[in-house]
Amino acid sequence: MPRRLVTALVVLGLIAAVVFAAARNRTLSGPAGDAKAGAVTADDDGVTAATLPPWRRSDGTLRDWLAERARILASAPFRADEPLLPREFRELDYEAHRAIRFREEAALWRGQGPFEVQLFHPGSVQDDLVRMHVVEGDTARPIPYDPELFSFEGPAAGARGVASEEVAGFAGFRVLYPLNREDAMDEVVAFLGASYFRVLGAGHRYGLSSRGLAVDPAVDGPEEFPSFRAYWLEAPAPGAQSLVFHALLDGPSVTGAYRFELAPGSPTTIDVEARLFARQDVHKLGVAPMSSMFLHAPGRGPASDDFRPRVHDSDGLLMRTGSGEWIWRPLGNGSGLHVTTLRDASPRGFGLVQRERRFDRYLDLEARYDLRPSQWIEVLGGDWGDGGVELLEIPTTSEFNDNIAAYWVPDRPLRAGEGRTFRYRISTFEDVHPEQRVARVVRSLVAWNALPGQSDPPPRTHRRVVVDFVGGALAELPPGAPVTARLSVLRGQVSEIVVQHLPGDIGRRVTFALAPDGEHPADMRLFLESNGTAVTETWSYVWYPENVR
Repeated sequence: MPRRLVTALVVLGLIAAVVFAAARNRTLSGPAGDAKAGAVTADDDGVTAATLPPWRRSDGTLRDWLAERARILASAPFRADEPLLPREFRELDYEAHRAIRFREEAALWRGQGPFEVQLFHPGSVQDDLVRMHVVEGDTARPIPYDPELFSFEGPAAGARGVASEEVAGFAGFRVLYPLNREDAMDEVVAFLGASYFRVLGAGHRYGLSSRGLAVDPAVDGPEEFPSFRAYWLEAPAPGAQSLVFHALLDGPSVTGAYRFELAPGSPTTIDVEARLFARQDVHKLGVAPMSSMFLHAPGRGPASDDFRPRVHDSDGLLMRTGSGEWIWRPLGNGSGLHVTTLRDASPRGFGLVQRERRFDRYLDLEARYDLRPSQWIEVLGGDWGDGGVELLEIPTTSEFNDNIAAYWVPDRPLRAGEGRTFRYRISTFEDVHPEQRVARVVRSLVAWNALPGQSDPPPRTHRRVVVDFVGGALAELPPGAPVTARLSVLRGQVSEIVVQHLPGDIGRRVTFALAPDGEHPADMRLFLESNGTAVTETWSYVWYPENVR
């Protein structure tokens, strides 16, 4: 993997840790200002998101109008939006930028219902400008930048005098909703940085991030990061329990018209429609991408001089195949960069999961990793065809770097001039997906297959593997029901397979010996069945001999 790709992902991980700190603190429903727009045509080589014409109801639905704008943009050469953010804001460091706070009383729809929207001020690493619009009645009006929407403190106060016309947009926005208490507004989703956004369910703390699209991830060359350039927020009806908003995606190779419908709660869901248009050939498309962090956990990461037994935002990748099989692949932080794929046709869903929810497994009162959300992608309508869920694991020594990514990669590339639509639902949950009925893996450990003090031990690459399954259909079996381990491995040999009851008869433990094929990784699959029916999810894990060098 080229260093530039790793660096890009690490930088974005740092940004994710920085930009979603809570922003807070003049009303957005004031004068609309005039749209700087004219007709967009494919012959206009100056087309950018900033030159879009205003939308009116007479143009048809906003969803279809925006898709047509995205299609037209894709037929014109790519040009980044101008002007750039003034130097006074670009040169702010992280702490100075944080001192620019949105005024709470300026929130969109403040006091009018359960939803409020606040804006992020651009600056520091957040120097890409996005245009914000509000859809009310039959028109969409732009929200002009106004410094009176923000308070400027500390070093940022010196940038306060920059003329408003020099700042052509915002960095992003966040949606507030009484998620945990009826008398308090909580942040439920935030869109900030390229096409990144984060979602919270009730009782959760921010952890993993979502993205609108990944273009050429984990290839021998630079990854492309298309950005959401403009948003349209539909004013919610009184008492509405969901909020609809739209986004325009633009990048060198692809454009997109996105529709989001946010429904906060437990779970919080976002229904996403992504209508994509290729400006150039996209050889590798990453659909519904997520990024997360995994530093260490028992047996799955470097030895750490850390009082915390675990440090991670997610501990596994969960997938439900088109045939209904549930697959669990634990995450790791090994010595090398690893890209693996869970192949399928017409998948039902996948997600990154924080399965361990007990505080005493983390012991971190500040980060509260036990409260990080799990997130699921459910395919809604349409056939995603052949492809696979790709998992990217990058070695890291810092919990402030997002080093995990997962996304669906269709086998069929997106060709220049082609359009394609993906519909899916993002849902938050905790340790167990609500539709999963089979038993789940609660722990898996891989260690040297040697006895203490053994005089002639096997090579350190020879492993003893322990996998514990609990709950679901396994717990419902009658006493004495036969349970059989179904184990397979690519590039290696397994032996000494034993199935045992866990104490209290709460589940089953499978142990076996693994002898890898030289330096080749050993890709293992294991599940339990009873009377020919699978009663557990499939544990899928790759052991890399390089991890013990």
